Amino acid sequence: MRAKFVAGNWKMYKTAAEGAALATAIRNGLRLRPNVEVAVCPPFTALQAVGRAIAGSPVALGAQNLHPDPEGAHTGEISAAMLKEHGCVYVILGHSERRREFGETDAFINAKARAALAAGLTPIVCVGETREEREAGRTEAVLTAQVQGSLAGLGGQLPALVIAYEPVWAIGTGLTATPEQAQSAHAHIRRLLAGLGGETAATQTRILYGGSVKPDNAADLFSQPDIDGGLIGGASLKADSFLAIVHSA
Repeated sequence: MRAKFVAGNWKMYKTAAEGAALATAIRNGLRLRPNVEVAVCPPFTALQAVGRAIAGSPVALGAQNLHPDPEGAHTGEISAAMLKEHGCVYVILGHSERRREFGETDAFINAKARAALAAGLTPIVCVGETREEREAGRTEAVLTAQVQGSLAGLGGQLPALVIAYEPVWAIGTGLTATPEQAQSAHAHIRRLLAGLGGETAATQTRILYGGSVKPDNAADLFSQPDIDGGLIGGASLKADSFLAIVHSA
């Protein structure tokens, strides 16, 4: 049985002090069952402060990106080893904002995933279609290309990864895929994982939903058979809303 997993992607919000306060509130309000896992992914500058705030708690620390090289002349970038040194367990890779704003390709995301796995980090690899692609009936084709490209050659390591399905049209827009739409996409992704690594690996790999998840829709989304939790954006920036989503898992 796959444990539910809820991760908060804080994006470019929260200073170190603000992040520590939010992490402390989450830690203090958490009521976890053994089959639910939680992580928070603050900006790089808040990793140390947030890590201290959640130390000794069930909340895991994650980062929002990494560079595939172990070191080098990559101004403004950060390596897997640097994240590990700060206690990171997870790292978000291939978020649609990275794909759109920085032109990240599936091949580059694949290299990042390999670097994360080699360092002992768990990649949260994001995939998802735009509104135009959905309206054109290309959702499955887009997901197929992104999953197969981002995870190429990693079939044997699938259970060590987490996939996040985030329809681009639902990120920060207030629009949310219906539970049926989300389940359909997740089922397609799981079929793709089976093709990459076999049925057992696909069954063991967790697939999260992200895209305007809120306390009032989380339970319906998380009850779908192929939805194993959520990658939460805006609602993770307030302890009460994030905790309500976690508790609904």
